[in-house]
Amino acid sequence: MDERKEMCPVCRNLGYVYFEDENGRTYSKPCKCTAVKEARKRLERSGLAKLFKSKTFDSFMTCGNPLLEDAKRTAMQYTESFAERTDSDSNSLLLCGQVGAGKTHLGTACSVRLIDQGIPVIYMGYREEMTALKAKVTDEKAYRDEMNRYKKAAVLFIDDFLKGKITEADINIVYEIVNYRYNNHLPLIISTEKTLDELISFDEAVGSRLIEMCRGHIIVFEGRKLNYRLYRGGVA
Repeated sequence: MDERKEMCPVCRNLGYVYFEDENGRTYSKPCKCTAVKEARKRLERSGLAKLFKSKTFDSFMTCGNPLLEDAKRTAMQYTESFAERTDSDSNSLLLCGQVGAGKTHLGTACSVRLIDQGIPVIYMGYREEMTALKAKVTDEKAYRDEMNRYKKAAVLFIDDFLKGKITEADINIVYEIVNYRYNNHLPLIISTEKTLDELISFDEAVGSRLIEMCRGHIIVFEGRKLNYRLYRGGVA
């Protein structure tokens, strides 16, 4: 992902734009470029900048495997037609199944492409962020602020969803985030080692919502032959 220095054509790098209401009064509001810049800064702070530079569509190796070629094509199509589905109830992307198949890679490539289109994406590494969220439960304001960051993000990329041991607290937090985004038609990009059946088994309310939100853009990786680390010499 490039560190872009060019002038924003809307606000000319002021960070806000002016409008005039029907009574002739002038007011301002943040330019959409502000959210994109904040998304990039958040990636830098999270230590993921290098990952987001290397995990692109161009660097995703399919090695002629038709399943991987189809997965790449579906992910690219998702980003290319994203604007058409922004307010629909099926505007999300699910990458699930086989360990090491490149789910994080494709989810990251989608996030890079959306950010380059001016759409801010918040990254949530599931295990790390769930631990941090649960540690903030006793500080109501800090907890609520962090939850709102994930609930209200323009696009939320949850990586390694449901990785590790799942507790009742995990279920409650996941449901709150997913249900809010489901009700408000806010897109999710999710990578997970869980199968579709396992997502439903984890929690039917969460699993069924995710599958509905991702309808038309569900990529299922099946079979050890898809494992980057074992068979394609890469890092998923």
